[in-house]
Amino acid sequence: MKLDILAFGAHPDDVELSCAGTLLKHSKEGKKIGVVDLTNGELGTRGTPKIRLSEANASTRILGLSCRENLNLADGFFELTRENKLAVIKIIRKYQPEIVLANAPSDRHPDHGRASQLVSESCFLSGLKKISTKISGNEQLEWRPKFVYHYIQDRYIKPDFIVDITPHFEKKMEVILAFKSQFFNPESQEKETPISSKDFLKYIESRSREFGRTINCTYGEGFVTERTPGVDNLFDLL
Repeated sequence: MKLDILAFGAHPDDVELSCAGTLLKHSKEGKKIGVVDLTNGELGTRGTPKIRLSEANASTRILGLSCRENLNLADGFFELTRENKLAVIKIIRKYQPEIVLANAPSDRHPDHGRASQLVSESCFLSGLKKISTKISGNEQLEWRPKFVYHYIQDRYIKPDFIVDITPHFEKKMEVILAFKSQFFNPESQEKETPISSKDFLKYIESRSREFGRTINCTYGEGFVTERTPGVDNLFDLL
């Protein structure tokens, strides 16, 4: 299955928190979207890998994803190894996305920055013919995505561009709340974390409003680029 957009997240819920609106927008336009979680989030204070898998499946249905996979790397401890790069390369070559979305280049959680670098380097290496990878015994063809964009997470990073997600914001919040174990749930008996308070959901809305105001809309999601983007027409800019 060839995808238009493939979004990577270090943990289940990274993608949902940071770029679900953008994925919903493009899915609505008929684009094929996929998500790859690098880990199961097994070190998270709340929930279990089994619970988070169930929540990821619920999110997948709401997002209308064409596919979702988990690479089962070690939460908190995965490194930029040859083995891990090859695992990501296999996924990129399998789905041949035109655009890859990845974690923020630096953030509060150290996994986010490492995931950003792992995916970015793997996107480049995936285009090298002399790197051999196989799936089910079949040799894969080289593939390099046209664009790699990094979504913005906990810490503020000035975006290089912002996507208007206004019509999709309410659905984005529904997607986030699919992860009931991680975010505000008055029925939960688990220990509270920085992201499980009711105020955290208000923060998500505030960040989206801040980005939206920058481009004269209500809600937005920001991204940073690895190279300067170009446009054909000045009137394409909001």
